[in-house]
Amino acid sequence: MDPDDQPPMQLETTVRSYNYYRNAVEKHWDPHEVDLEADREGVTDLPEPAFRGLKQSLALFGAGEESVTEDLSPLAVVLEDIGDQMFITTQLYEESKHTDFFDRYWREVVRPEEQRRGQDLTSPTDEAWFNEPYDELFERNERAMARLLEEDTPENRARAYCHYHLTIEGILAQTGYYGLTLAYGENEPELPDLPGLVEGLKLVRSDEGRHVGFGMAKLKSLVSEGEVDPDLLRETIDELVPLVQESLAGDDGASTEAGPGPSPSDLADYAYTKHEQRMQQITSASEAIPDVEELTELDA
Repeated sequence: MDPDDQPPMQLETTVRSYNYYRNAVEKHWDPHEVDLEADREGVTDLPEPAFRGLKQSLALFGAGEESVTEDLSPLAVVLEDIGDQMFITTQLYEESKHTDFFDRYWREVVRPEEQRRGQDLTSPTDEAWFNEPYDELFERNERAMARLLEEDTPENRARAYCHYHLTIEGILAQTGYYGLTLAYGENEPELPDLPGLVEGLKLVRSDEGRHVGFGMAKLKSLVSEGEVDPDLLRETIDELVPLVQESLAGDDGASTEAGPGPSPSDLADYAYTKHEQRMQQITSASEAIPDVEELTELDA
């Protein structure tokens, strides 16, 4: 960005954070403008196990988006840089939009189909959708973020970014969204196309790429300036990955045993490759964090 193009208020703003903010503004989307008409017809072709699997996934990710919307606030309090603060406001807004999209999909696609099948209407907040590892993962994230208000240290910031941006958004959410996109897109002939779901997930994934990139950039700064040992990052995430795996075991919504959609091993390989790539970009002095345009391209 040309310094002459920066507003006067940005005297102490990092250019990267400001660029993230601008990218969020320019890529604004409305969850109520996603067309769900074809999905209401397509979901009628889902066998009952696949329909329940879809509901399980929507509940998990909808609740996850709601939880991270609530948990992000401490970071907005402790970040001093105006560019960081501007970006965090967009992230809070976007997490709310993601929550809105999943809630709308449940109301306008899932419940009408439950009615058509003569089933009791369910709620995405029913405790039956969530297991103990899932609850523990988000409770740990909440504690890591809240700890910033008690003791704002480089180590606690690093743990917060590892919990929120790298694990929940970078591993859990992006891998799950990737799997659902493959399962209900045009490349899976054994499942009906759900174009509204796929479009919404692509928009959510683009936002999440920006969020993950912000966390990566903050972690790289902490590591490169010698404030945090890279081992802290790996140790923190290594403790969380088993909870991610147990949260989604058998409930990825994209496939059943020997069923259609990407296999759990395919998704695990995808998550591992992306995570290792990000860790290398964070911890290696010779590698850079991708720019924001690349981060918001799918599978970047």
